[in-house]
Amino acid sequence: MNFTWDPGDTAPMPPIGVAGWVRVLLRGGALVVLLLGGLIVLLALRGVERPLHGLHRPWTAHVPQWVSRAVFAILGMRLEAKGAPMRAHGAVVANHSSWLDIFALNARKRIYFVSKSEVAGWAGIGVLARSAGTVFINRNPREARAQTEMFERRLLMGHKLLFFPEGTSTDGFRVLPFKTTLFQAFFAPHLLHDAHIQPVSVIYNAPEGEDPRFYGWWGEMDFAPHLLKMLAARRHGTVRVVYHAPLRVGEFEHRKALAARLEQIVRDGMPPERRGAG
Repeated sequence: MNFTWDPGDTAPMPPIGVAGWVRVLLRGGALVVLLLGGLIVLLALRGVERPLHGLHRPWTAHVPQWVSRAVFAILGMRLEAKGAPMRAHGAVVANHSSWLDIFALNARKRIYFVSKSEVAGWAGIGVLARSAGTVFINRNPREARAQTEMFERRLLMGHKLLFFPEGTSTDGFRVLPFKTTLFQAFFAPHLLHDAHIQPVSVIYNAPEGEDPRFYGWWGEMDFAPHLLKMLAARRHGTVRVVYHAPLRVGEFEHRKALAARLEQIVRDGMPPERRGAG
């Protein structure tokens, strides 16, 4: 079952004037060229990389970083970072507000996202996600064991996985309770004492004069209108990625205690008015 957070209202969709449509065409065209070019480069490198390194990706893991940084340059959106991505073996968790999180979190850290299985079938996006090494999961309790084993394999290969424990995106003004199922993989005997998890807080600040929830993407909001809003914006705000100190999994008794502590750190990293659990 997929959980969708919905407060009962939606963020307003600003009207797009002539100048806005010009920005949509210019930015949209640039993004298409960027994403297609990045995909071609990634697939070409992967063709050489795969026979030499198998599932390890010492070269192609850098491509999403370059593409992600370029996305924010095209949008004219400032990306800020505080703290340092961890070097230790393990994973990363963050709050989830928008599809833009993928680019914000990829820009500074070589990671592999964990995504719901439906994304694999999305036109265009699914191809990009699979090519970048995304791990697809189905939130079905009957498949939990198989997915835990897949997590273990990827972690043992040295891949840093990133997932959103809230299980859905929000308006960016709260941190939902963390679901604990996926944390069980880190308590496998061969991972327990070496694995670390780094909590990250992702904070969006809307352009001046816009709704504070400008970047949020939640509930039944469609992707296309939200993308158009991003492309048409006359000016953009900022996104700030705060890297907190990693936690060693072996210091926690069970997955619920680990998830609760990570959730608290991510929430404390948000501005005071955004620390609710709505």
